[in-house]
Amino acid sequence: MAIKIQIKDLNVYFGDNRAVRDVNIDFHENMVTAIIGPSGCGKSTVLRSMNRMHDMVPSARVTGNILLDNDNIYDKAANPVALRRRIGMVFQKANLFPAMTIYDNVIAGYKLNGRIRRNLADEIVESSLKRVALWDEVKDRLKKNAMELSGGQQQRLCIARTIAVKPEVILMDEPCSALDPIATAKIEELINELKEQYTVAIVTHNMQQAARVSDYTAFLYLGELVEFDRTGKIFTNPANKNTEDYITGRFG
Repeated sequence: MAIKIQIKDLNVYFGDNRAVRDVNIDFHENMVTAIIGPSGCGKSTVLRSMNRMHDMVPSARVTGNILLDNDNIYDKAANPVALRRRIGMVFQKANLFPAMTIYDNVIAGYKLNGRIRRNLADEIVESSLKRVALWDEVKDRLKKNAMELSGGQQQRLCIARTIAVKPEVILMDEPCSALDPIATAKIEELINELKEQYTVAIVTHNMQQAARVSDYTAFLYLGELVEFDRTGKIFTNPANKNTEDYITGRFG
């Protein structure tokens, strides 16, 4: 089974604080990997290191290697902008461009990088919205402000915007935490469909969600990787007692 991303001996510092300690995780191609653990354990920090979002934080420092198709994304020659086209990010709260229409939000990535032909833009908008099962709900109001959509629709629109630029990897940082159960079910169904074409990594605090959507699970605690394995094994026969205590609700 091909490995899309390898995290090797990752450490992330914020000033003098080492938030992530010597983490090693392999992310398999066309699989969903869940990163779980209690609040403050480094889940989002690991996720954000995978498309160099810490570059934007002056106090942050990253050591170790993260390989995308065997190329180190932290190599001095690596282009962070090009990297973020290959590794898209979906955040906890839908981060739409509030002054833009639904249509323009989908193709925002193209507009930021120059002009795009109208017929091509139309194709990208329709195909991206269909992929996230949003087309039928919004096709008659594409020129409406995106902020008029419901929370669940906004999050699916963010995912449509992410896949519009044809990434290879999609990172999701607790994408359902602000959604109701119906919207959450739609996002989970979408995640299962997305792995047919993309490699997906999702941070979630919801144990049931991790069990439902992921193929592999990494359990972090106090910035360290405690256990990484097939999700079925993690949730039925974990090797580490701390993992068992966490997934059974004894702490966290």
